[in-house]
Amino acid sequence: MNDKAPSTELVQLGDHARQQLEATHRAREEALSRCREAIRASGLAIRSVHRLEPQSVSERLAEAETALRKGQDALRPFPSLAAAGFLHDAEKEYAEARLTIALVNRDDVPSFESLQVGLSAWLNGLAEAASELRRHLLDRLRRGEMERSEELLASMEDVYDLLVSIEYPDAITGGLRRATDALRAVLERSRSDVTASVLQASLKETIERSLGQP
Repeated sequence: MNDKAPSTELVQLGDHARQQLEATHRAREEALSRCREAIRASGLAIRSVHRLEPQSVSERLAEAETALRKGQDALRPFPSLAAAGFLHDAEKEYAEARLTIALVNRDDVPSFESLQVGLSAWLNGLAEAASELRRHLLDRLRRGEMERSEELLASMEDVYDLLVSIEYPDAITGGLRRATDALRAVLERSRSDVTASVLQASLKETIERSLGQP
């Protein structure tokens, strides 16, 4: 049996390792909490977009950005944690909110640099933002706003045309191919809805003109 005590050097190394692990753990817990806040606020911002509540959009977006920046700051000294996935998810949701707002408002689309998010998060956020346009498009159709509905459909098509041209491994794009495939399905349904509404409106107009004749 070896009763030899650990060397002073080994004890010091162990203490240092525990300190580093504790700091990493604290950073992870802080970042997880902030990323959850960012995801939640981003989702509420998108919901407010569909409800046409600009004040709420601004407030929720500010909350999302504040939480995201705090999460990013917490992970900055720990790059291995930053690649764990939850930061990517928060950046993607934030990008989705900002991009949805830009597309709905017909503003310039912000770049991933201006949003301070990763490129793969931006690309996947863009795919989901384009899918979010379907709900806005259907709301416009129900209100009889055909021209606006067709504009939204065109925006969805533009995004899809861009994303389908990006052919890189999923390890680089964060699974963009799946998001693009999902967008294609949403786009096809939306195109069908707009086409049917246009035909119905045209038929209604024809019938009304016919009934108005002597």
